[in-house]
Amino acid sequence: MPIANYTSGVAADRSRGEVERMLVAAGARGISTEYDNRGRAVGLHFAMPGRRGGLDHYRLPVRIAGTLAALERDGVERRYRTIEHAEKVAWRCLRDWVRAQLALIAAGLSTVDEVMFPHSITRTGATA
Repeated sequence: MPIANYTSGVAADRSRGEVERMLVAAGARGISTEYDNRGRAVGLHFAMPGRRGGLDHYRLPVRIAGTLAALERDGVERRYRTIEHAEKVAWRCLRDWVRAQLALIAAGLSTVDEVMFPHSITRTGATA
């Protein structure tokens, strides 16, 4: 079975905007977009109020090349195996993931710290 959203026609910018709006609604205090050398959005950095009163910083990568590799591995139709399409799919998958994580937080099943820990930015600038 192919990866989720593999036929998505939603523009990457639209999905990115949806992710940003969800994060702001959940309390994000700052969001910036990371771009590759070709001008493609490849991740988001954002800050959320932390447990100790300050802001905690997170990085959510969007690995377009990895998504393209998955589409090729899954043997989807040729029209879905382009870098442009992989970008759409990657952002849509991230949007779904963020939506699911924020739903868990809203339901009291998890905390921001628990779901975002792997994406927290350390003092050295790396993620956990």
